[in-house]
Amino acid sequence: MGVKPTPAKNEIRGNLRDLDIEIGFLEGVVRRDGRYIDALRLLGDDYTRRGRVNEGLKVDRRLARLCPDDPLIQYNLACSLSLVGRCRDSVKALKQAFSLGYRDIKWLRKDPDLKEARKHPAFVEIEEAIKQFPAAE
Repeated sequence: MGVKPTPAKNEIRGNLRDLDIEIGFLEGVVRRDGRYIDALRLLGDDYTRRGRVNEGLKVDRRLARLCPDDPLIQYNLACSLSLVGRCRDSVKALKQAFSLGYRDIKWLRKDPDLKEARKHPAFVEIEEAIKQFPAAE
């Protein structure tokens, strides 16, 4: 009662296999059109979900070059940087996301991808920036 069942190993393997197939497909799409933003977003997310965080970071950096004014892309870059232990750079990307209009403070405070960045002393700068947004508290 109220306990969520653990997925069966076959179900997990099937999900990973599906994810690998999607990654392969998206890699092909991106090879044909390296500026296909939606495909790059999905590919970066899939790499991260599969634990391929360095590849996800490469995609997020590419997206940041292609769409330098997109706050969500900057936020995702911050997440990838945090996942690879580049916490100071993660904070820098978060500040850029804020300057571009990112405001989902509630998610930022619990996003598991930012776990390491939140431990870094530089994250104090983000907490200070958050105080500027009335809906943050």
